[in-house]
Amino acid sequence: MKTHKDLEVWKNAIDFVTTLYKITHEFPTIELYGLSSQLRRAAISIPSNIAEGYSRKGNKETIHFLYNALASNTEIETQLIIAKNLGYINDSTFNKLEQDCTKTGKQLVKLIRYLQSK
Repeated sequence: MKTHKDLEVWKNAIDFVTTLYKITHEFPTIELYGLSSQLRRAAISIPSNIAEGYSRKGNKETIHFLYNALASNTEIETQLIIAKNLGYINDSTFNKLEQDCTKTGKQLVKLIRYLQSK
């Protein structure tokens, strides 16, 4: 593996950010500095932490940043429930985004475990 850009989890996270930006663009303007902003920051944090972790020299540091990415992923799951409850996203959109979060979370855990075993 050459860089973070070769990781499937990083590629999926980039796609997720793009999707989430498009969806939050449709949120009410009152949420511009609220839930929309929180979701976007947490989403951007996932691939950013993966990239930063992979720029570090040791596995311990890399794992630390992967855990940060995992925490952001969990934060998004909570915020998506709130968005759904407020009617900003429908059930279909929620289910798709939740599946994406679950997939990313599993990929991150698998990568963390792999690096811990080295």
